[in-house]
Amino acid sequence: MNRDEATLAELRRAYERGALLEETVAEDPLVQFERWFEEARAGDVLEPNAMILTTVNELGRPDARTVLLKDVSDGGFVFYTNYNSRKGRDLVGCPYVCLVFLWTSLERQVRIEGLAERVSATESDEYYASRPRGSRLGAWASAQSEPVASREAMERRLAELEARYLDKPVPRPPHWGGYRVTPDAIEFWQGRPNRLHDRLYFQRKGGNWERRRLQP
Repeated sequence: MNRDEATLAELRRAYERGALLEETVAEDPLVQFERWFEEARAGDVLEPNAMILTTVNELGRPDARTVLLKDVSDGGFVFYTNYNSRKGRDLVGCPYVCLVFLWTSLERQVRIEGLAERVSATESDEYYASRPRGSRLGAWASAQSEPVASREAMERRLAELEARYLDKPVPRPPHWGGYRVTPDAIEFWQGRPNRLHDRLYFQRKGGNWERRRLQP
């Protein structure tokens, strides 16, 4: 590291862009999420729908990766993936997950805890059909999370599929589709000065949401 650069211990910034107060937050956390998400889309956030998905495998070891939010519907957050991928295998053994949105330019974070379940085949078909043709072929070409001999091997597989489906519709692979994460807890974090950040935690109690403030 350059001597003129700050050390890791010295890297810090002041958070002064906003506040998260009980009198202005929505009573329904899904409504509050939609408010913040639209502000992220309207702002300078790069890929506002990017979220960290954490899972746990059969040994209790956690894993995390970035996926893209593709819908908020029926009270849940939807993403799509290969069911045979590492995340898909994890979800068979433990369907409980955590999602994290980090919008650094807005000094905000949203953390979502909930149950991931597959969406219907119809819903997966509709979204798959909306994807670019190359992405549809890519879902067939990639055995996600499995080893591959080389980049060239994947490209040859894609070329074979392009020839097979030339001038034909590309069907959705049976191993590819969506999950909906139905939340039982959602936490909103807003950076504040002096590290006294705002944290409002919503937890589902029966058919209602209970809110409380957490210390930073």
